[in-house]
This record gives sequence, structure tokens and C-alpha cells, in this order.
Amino acid sequence: MVYINVAVCLSVLLLVIGLSVGLSVNTFRGRDALDSAPLIDGHNDLPYNLYGKLNNHLSDFNFESDLSNDSVWGKKACDSCFTDLPRLLKGKVGGQFWVAYVSCSSQYKDSLQLTMRQIDVIRRFIQKYPNNLQLVTEAGDIETTWRSGKIASMIGVEGGHSLDSSLAVLRLYYDLGVRYVTLTHTCNTPWADASTVDDGYVYNLTEFGQAMVYEMNRIGMLVDLSHVSHNVMREVLAITKAPVIFSHSSAFSVCNHYRNVPDDVLHLVKKNNGVVMVNFYSEFVNCNASRNATMEDVIKHINHIRRLIGPDHIGIGGDYDGVSSMPVGLEDVSKYPDLFDRLYESREGEPRWTKEDLEKLAGRNLIRVFQATEAVGTKL
Repeated sequence: MVYINVAVCLSVLLLVIGLSVGLSVNTFRGRDALDSAPLIDGHNDLPYNLYGKLNNHLSDFNFESDLSNDSVWGKKACDSCFTDLPRLLKGKVGGQFWVAYVSCSSQYKDSLQLTMRQIDVIRRFIQKYPNNLQLVTEAGDIETTWRSGKIASMIGVEGGHSLDSSLAVLRLYYDLGVRYVTLTHTCNTPWADASTVDDGYVYNLTEFGQAMVYEMNRIGMLVDLSHVSHNVMREVLAITKAPVIFSHSSAFSVCNHYRNVPDDVLHLVKKNNGVVMVNFYSEFVNCNASRNATMEDVIKHINHIRRLIGPDHIGIGGDYDGVSSMPVGLEDVSKYPDLFDRLYESREGEPRWTKEDLEKLAGRNLIRVFQATEAVGTKL
């Protein structure tokens, strides 16, 4: 009887352990990866909306309120407004590149002054909310800031026209906290072609363009290849000494818009150990004009890149507040957890996303690239 009782007790104990393990496995959701790794979005254009709507008067921006139905910032009033603090927190955003962008119409005129104004408003914006945002200029501070309950806030400059073809300006931007520069926007610079040339070219990457890339490597500035032509992507990847980022670009094979990255370049990104941060903009993820874009379209881009070059080279670059149309299911910055839940489902024919893979996608890949870029800068 003693042996029988012991056996019964052991059986019950094993059953309880098995059930608890099973429950712990079954209750994991993709969004839970955002509790163990920071979600770092590569591109948000809220600062440009601050200029366009408020002329950068931050006192008139109620960032701490949900603005979904606001008369100025709400969905019905503004088709490019997707961001506020409550929705960022709901979206589990742990790090954000806030973008200093000025129109290509300023090139050869006042682009430098206007870009300085936007860097200024980003810095003032971050300083205004010290309990929620913190300026971060080093990769090693991202997770520390996130674990303290704040959104690690970084600055990117979108468009080489903002440099006014000056290495000195590039260095001064770095000193002001800028940590990536997108080599072009929709306009060619005198030293690099934008995606608008499609299959053609004007300059490709000139000798001065190479010097710009080398200087970015030397000072530890991330080189962002979103918006550049496919030829410039290839030429930069052939010479850069540091990994590159695409702060907000998707896959050309899934949607053949020239803002997206072709497969041969994706292979070069893997070789370079860089990262492509997938854009959500409807027109970049869905090339079928007969229907609305959905989260499933974004999933196709992410999974295509995953299949082609693995989970170590993908990130998230939503492009919120920089575009006028987002996919159904990704309507604003609160929706990232839904995307990670859906990826974790790994439906038939899709790659299986583990918790570790999702952490890489969320932010660890970007942190790795950031750290590698800093190391190259230190070495040079």
C-alpha cells in the first residue's frame, strides 16, 4: 500500500507539473516578447506634424491625452496623425526614433536652418516629458531607459538635403544627438540618387557621397538607406565599414514599389549584418489598388525577409505620422502588440517565430547594429 500511495502521489505531482508547464506554454502570446525586449520603432514623423499644425509650439500639444477623437489630431480631422502617449504605452513602445524631416523644396535654400528647428523641437519635446521620455544617444542606454519605464527617444534626420552637402554639418548634427541620417528623401542630392529614379540613375553615389558614408562610419552615425535608389543601396553596401539600417522600408518582391528593398540587396544586408525595419505605409506594403492594405500585407513583408535572410536582420519602422494611410489592424501606434500576436501564430506555410526571434524583431537587432556602428566609430 505504501508503494501504491507513493506512486499515486508521484503521478499526481507529475500531472500538476505537466499541466502547469502546458499552461505556461499555451498562455504565451507574441506581445509578451515586448515585456522582455524593447520595441524600437525606426521612424516616426510626429515632429513634422508638430511643425505643420502648431509651428512647434509644444504648449498647444496635449501629448498625454488619447487624441484618437481630438478635433485637431483625431482620426477624422488628421489623416496622418497616429501618435500620443497613451497609445504609445498601449503599443508597448520601448524606443522611438523621432525624425527631423524637412521638405525637399528646401534643398539649396534653407534646409539646414529648418532641420535645426526640427532637431530643436524633438529635444524640447523629450525634455517636456521627463517621466515618460528620455533622450538616448548610445545603444547601451536603450534597454536601461526602457527598464526604467521610459521610452528611449532617439533622433534621426531624414534626407541628405538636410546636410547641405557638408561633412561639418553632419558632425554637428551628431553632437546634437542625431544618430542616423537617411542619405536621401524623395529628391536626389548632388551626391546620391533617391528611389524616385526607379531603374535609372542621375549620380548613383558620387565620390563625395562615398566620403559622406565614410565620415558617418568614422563618427559612429547610422547610415540609413531608406529612400535611396536601388543602385545607391548596392553601392553603399559595397563600401560601408559599418552595418546599415533601412529605418522604414519593406520588401520589393512582395510589393514592387521602389521605396522597398530588392532581394539581392537583402542578401547584401545579411552579409553586412545590417537590419531592414519594415514600413507599414499602405502603398508600400500593398501594390493591389483594388483593396485596402491590412496587417496581413505587413506580415508577408516581414516573413519574406525572414525566409530570405533570417530573423537577425529585421526590425520595425512603422512610419507613423509620416503617411496618410495605414493598414487595417495597424491603424496607430497602439497596434504593435497585435502584430506580434499574429506573427507568433505562425500559420501554415509561414516561418515559426520563437520568443527569441520576436525579441530580435522588436529591438535587439537594431541595438546590435547600433552597437556595431559605435564600435566602428571608436576604431576609426
